[in-house]
Amino acid sequence: MFRFFGNVLAWFRSGTLNLLLFAVVLLLLWGTLAPVGTLVWWIEQGSDELEVGSERLLNRSREDAGAGSEAGSEEAAVNCYIVFLTGVGDVSADQLASGEEIFLDQLEQEHPYCLTVRDVFPYSAANQDIGGQQIFEYLWQVAEEAEGWLELTKYVLQARNVWRLALSADDRYGAIYNQAIALSIAEQMENQQPIPDASEDPLQLILMGTSGGAQVALGAAPYLRQWLPVEITVVSLGGVFDGNTGFDHVQQIYHLHGERDWIDNISSVLFPSRWRWTVGSPFNRARRQERYTALSSGPHEHEGDEGYFGETIAEGDNTTYLDLTLQRVNELSIWSDLNN
Repeated sequence: MFRFFGNVLAWFRSGTLNLLLFAVVLLLLWGTLAPVGTLVWWIEQGSDELEVGSERLLNRSREDAGAGSEAGSEEAAVNCYIVFLTGVGDVSADQLASGEEIFLDQLEQEHPYCLTVRDVFPYSAANQDIGGQQIFEYLWQVAEEAEGWLELTKYVLQARNVWRLALSADDRYGAIYNQAIALSIAEQMENQQPIPDASEDPLQLILMGTSGGAQVALGAAPYLRQWLPVEITVVSLGGVFDGNTGFDHVQQIYHLHGERDWIDNISSVLFPSRWRWTVGSPFNRARRQERYTALSSGPHEHEGDEGYFGETIAEGDNTTYLDLTLQRVNELSIWSDLNN
């Protein structure tokens, strides 16, 4: 298979037009087949995994509610989880960008009652990175050392993730996909530290997504709210999301957007449920109820050195783009609510 793809790429190298045509055909093919992979996973193993996993979480919540809270001192100190869902530009939750790692480390340091969960890949129902999926392994290997025209393979992999974003927002297949991501989130929360017993005050679950991760966060929210004793806040960092999924199941949605992030505007145009005149959509209801808040994060682009996790100095400022993001996030009211 690897030899076949190598021959195909070598042939397309002879002409840019051929490469572009190939990319268009490939994107359309992936868009058509994106639900198929999730349905195959569901039939082969996903259905059983979700049934067993969700029942275990529900039974745990019932037992905790009946037994009361007798958590140890270490567990009792934790009253929130921060789950980070990376953007479409990443190919693995295990290889976060340096700026993303620093961002999460700083949040943990500044908010010691919160644990960060970083091991959920939001573009795979089975929580596998792209390298763990054979059909994409070769393209990932090429992208890792790509130079010149081969750098286009990085955008091909990103496009693959975009289709998973669309799948999360799809009324037909999204329920399966979003349940799978929600189960992965719950399992990784428990792996980080056993979820404390239910008490009078529910745990605070902060789903923090950048780019397409915001859509997946909203998609997973209804199931996490059903399975766990949590109140959910979604923090979008340049997120792309529709206006239907998850809005009725979260306490608050904060959408931080960069002044130079044009991709941020795509979803407000692409999804009718985000339009102002669709007054009955969950997005517009949340906006009227002041559960949705849009804030400028600063002069950020969508990604790169001047993106939300960029480590270069912002123009006209003495701080980095990453520090600006941290500052805006730390100004949100969720932290004062946690400390009260």
